Amino acid sequence: MVKILVVDDELSMREFLEILLQKEGYVVESASNGNEAVELIKKKNYDIVITDIIMQPMGGVEVLRKVKEISPLTVVILITAYASTETAVDVMKAGGYDYITKPFKVEDIKQVVSNALNRKEQEKKKVLIQKKIKEEHQFGEILGKSPQMLKIFELISQVSSTKSNVFVTGESGTGKELAARAIHERSPRVSKPFVTINCGGIPDNLMESELFGHKKGSFSGALFDKMGLFETANRGTVFLDEIGDLSLPTQTKLLRVLQEKTFKRVGGTEDIVVDVRIISATNKNLEEEVMGGFFREDLYYRLNVIQIELPPLRKRREDIPLLAEYFLNKYSQEMGKEINNISDFAMKVLMEYNFPGNVRELENIIERSVALENSNIVLPESFTLSLFKKKGEDNSPEKGEDWEIPGEGLSLEKMVENLEKNLILKALKKSDNVKKRAAELLKISFRTMRYKLDKYGIKN
Repeated sequence: MVKILVVDDELSMREFLEILLQKEGYVVESASNGNEAVELIKKKNYDIVITDIIMQPMGGVEVLRKVKEISPLTVVILITAYASTETAVDVMKAGGYDYITKPFKVEDIKQVVSNALNRKEQEKKKVLIQKKIKEEHQFGEILGKSPQMLKIFELISQVSSTKSNVFVTGESGTGKELAARAIHERSPRVSKPFVTINCGGIPDNLMESELFGHKKGSFSGALFDKMGLFETANRGTVFLDEIGDLSLPTQTKLLRVLQEKTFKRVGGTEDIVVDVRIISATNKNLEEEVMGGFFREDLYYRLNVIQIELPPLRKRREDIPLLAEYFLNKYSQEMGKEINNISDFAMKVLMEYNFPGNVRELENIIERSVALENSNIVLPESFTLSLFKKKGEDNSPEKGEDWEIPGEGLSLEKMVENLEKNLILKALKKSDNVKKRAAELLKISFRTMRYKLDKYGIKN
């Protein structure tokens, strides 16, 4: 049974609303002022509160704020004789559902109450859906029900209790940091710090200081002693994201920490002992980096004790509807929209898309769709244009399904070398001979690009 509380300092208005709403089948109670209403809300649960704005000693907007503190799921409708843009803004900012201007028609208030109840029901459904998804298919902050992800969840459970270093690989957007956090949160180190270090986001000349700290006066700008991130993470977990971007000198220093469990701050002489577990991640092929001389082989094996490879979203397509529904509910709630479904055709578009940006890209697509959608269902028109260009296609050259082998055979090694050289030349041309940009286009590190330029004798 729906329970409604009417709050108004005018007896005639309270009685009018009570009679009107009781005829509609609702259980109705009333309060003559804001203070009385707040006391009732503390004791009882109401689905809807309808309150006048202009009251003493507590106005309707303040009643709204109190209601949201005590009972966040209660829907609040305000009544005012002086509607203005400022009033609407105040009501919405405080979490109000809607407001009605006096004098109002009987049918108007019936419709607003009916809409409010529908909104409340939809919010309940969203909460239940989110809860169900989390209970059945969520592992930490990772979602999935595909066989590939269930194996990942099992592996995370197994390695969490060990002290071994973990190496997480996978394309950008597959959730490598989420996997690292899930390991930490299930480990005996859960009560200690989880420190993330983006190896590609810290300039090389500052990396040693960031990792290990420095002493005052050890270099220009070192105005005080600073604790490094490894020291901060003592007895906890260090997550080294984009580990392949570390310079060789920094790799050497990191290797010493892994071997000896000690380090010195920049400019310091004291050995600092730390106990940290290392989880590292990369979307690069570190074996190739090792072969090219850009990554230390001994460090690679120290880090890669247990490897977890996260599959790209295109290889676990059965997770797409689950993830899309989760993000739909998440952003519908955040934006205060009643978008409850994804149309069959829109879902078909998603299922046929290859998601080069993986789960992160899917989340961005759904967030943007919720922001742009004006109906209560996500339609494919709210997806980005690039999505329609790419749906159902895999035009990537690495797929190679359309290549033919001539009858006389071919030299695979020579063909791969020619292909690689031609792609490098095209990337250089496309980037106006800017090597770093060409490396980004080919999704390889700058060090790998230099190695291949030397290998093929490409001068520019």
